[in-house]
Amino acid sequence: MTDEKKNKAADTKAVMDAPLFDAKSVLAVMSQRPGVYRMLDTEGEVLYVGKARNLKKRVSNYFRASGLDTKTMALVSHIAAIDVTVTNSETEALLLEQNLIKKLKPPYNIQLRDDKTYPYIMLTHKDAYPRLAFYRGSRRRDATFFGPYPSASAVRESLSLLQKVFRVRQCEDSYFRNRSRPCLQYQIGRCTAPCVGYISPADYALDVQDASLFLQGRSDTLIQSLGQRMEQKAGALEYEQAARIRDKISDLRRIQSQQVISGDGSDADVLAAVLEGAYTCVHVIVIRGGRIIGSRNFFPKDKLAETAADLLAAFIAQYYLRDGGELAAAAIPAEIVVFPLIREQKGLQDALSAAAGKAVSLRGNVRGHRARWRDLALANAQQAIQSHINNRQSMFKRFELLQSALGLDALPQRIECFDISHTMGESTVAACVVFDHNGPLKSDYRRYNIEGIQGGDDYAAMDQALTRRYSKLSSQLQALQDEEDPSLLASKVPDILLIDGGKGQLAQAIDVLQGCQLPEIMLIGIAKGISRRAGQETLFVATADGMQELAIPGHSPALHLLQQVRDEAHRFAITGHRQRRAKTRQQSPLEQIPGLGPSRRRELLKYFGGQQEIMRASESDLARTPGISKKLAAVIYESLHSE
Repeated sequence: MTDEKKNKAADTKAVMDAPLFDAKSVLAVMSQRPGVYRMLDTEGEVLYVGKARNLKKRVSNYFRASGLDTKTMALVSHIAAIDVTVTNSETEALLLEQNLIKKLKPPYNIQLRDDKTYPYIMLTHKDAYPRLAFYRGSRRRDATFFGPYPSASAVRESLSLLQKVFRVRQCEDSYFRNRSRPCLQYQIGRCTAPCVGYISPADYALDVQDASLFLQGRSDTLIQSLGQRMEQKAGALEYEQAARIRDKISDLRRIQSQQVISGDGSDADVLAAVLEGAYTCVHVIVIRGGRIIGSRNFFPKDKLAETAADLLAAFIAQYYLRDGGELAAAAIPAEIVVFPLIREQKGLQDALSAAAGKAVSLRGNVRGHRARWRDLALANAQQAIQSHINNRQSMFKRFELLQSALGLDALPQRIECFDISHTMGESTVAACVVFDHNGPLKSDYRRYNIEGIQGGDDYAAMDQALTRRYSKLSSQLQALQDEEDPSLLASKVPDILLIDGGKGQLAQAIDVLQGCQLPEIMLIGIAKGISRRAGQETLFVATADGMQELAIPGHSPALHLLQQVRDEAHRFAITGHRQRRAKTRQQSPLEQIPGLGPSRRRELLKYFGGQQEIMRASESDLARTPGISKKLAAVIYESLHSE
């Protein structure tokens, strides 16, 4: 036996003999039926959730005398207790496992960063002129849903195509009901203007029917129907309408030539997983009606996966069952092609079939066009993981160069950046973005709606945002001073705080951090130069001797990292500001007046005939409205004329 094997065996024996957990006594009474096991630490927190066809046999593998990999040994060393739940079948065990993973989020289970529901295209029913729209959420609405799609971009690309070919409206109902003339979409030939009656409900219904057939993948049936209609119009000497139908057929033929149908035109998902050291990637190709409608890369975190097959098995269970079965029937296709082959494939297949309410085939050994799909997914996964690794390594190198440029003793682990966005002082929003060695840490991004300041005061806005962020963090750290291991929260403290602004904003940050009593944080302000062009920024560093200008060459990756973080903060801030501004502008000024409820607003509009007349009314005119007192009239007048 080599020294390495001896050391590993000794480590395994040390795990077995550790007083933290008596594995033998637990295994002696463990059931051999199917079920779910939960591994707990000394604090009772769940470390890992797993399922098994035979609980005793599966759990025993964690405590065998040899053959444990380093990842599993790390898990076993923290186990203090194991809870089990016996089920009637392996299928029930798998469904329960996924529910527990979603609820408990154990650190050693696979983690998908995006836990949103699947995106769909929605066709409404209740309207005389139905609309097509992007939709994500519960499908209990009175509408028809097409999908699911692998990503939001795939949905929007399809909607754009539908708008060009079928000209079914996609505008919001509130916008549609209040039109008095056609909008720009009509002018550029992407809508038939049903809002102003330019098309009859019967003709519009035909367009909706055509779009529905196309979304169902029945393009051949649709083209045959359009051909018959074209002949009827030509026979009735309606040549202009026949020409429009001819153009629509041409568009559909062109789409068919770009999206070649493979095989029998069925629905399938194709998944390929690759493992490179600590990096993982799963590529998903979505095929509906024999056409590839989109694909997506996932980079799940899985601390226990030894092989790509293990990774893929865990991914499939969580990917398709993550919504507790609510969307499973539509989201799970009848066929799933995988690479590599999965162990215990039948149990996973049965669980998917139970969740979908139909037979689901999980296949690895395929031929013909399915083999080409599988090879395409594998090639995409391999390309994606290499790009992912290169990006991560490049990011780590940037952090090392930043350490050198700033003269830091230790490598910075976390950078936070704040930016302020508003339009002439309206709807001010502050944004905080976070970067670590892996790039953007989007789960830690935060936005702050700024209130109670004079519009346009960036200094006050920055002060409020920083105070809200770091006073809370300071309180949490102080509460953990007596704890043995406050490292988890301490990791939330940035090594570098980047402020998008000059000396004024940086001074606000200095004052806030001094009052919060946080560990030492390097403060850097990044101000736009006179030309306001990238690469010509001015950097200021807060030191004990005051603010000093920092010179980093324009070609340095260290400066590029700071610029990337600043640009991401700007993007995140302006997106939040636009959303808040749009929400504010959708509201009537009357809705923001305290004491003026729906009934009184209705009386005002009825009395004056519209909002413009209310704006022109004097205080005494407002007081003549039924239900409006002189005191309330004064409040209304002041609110409407305060700016």
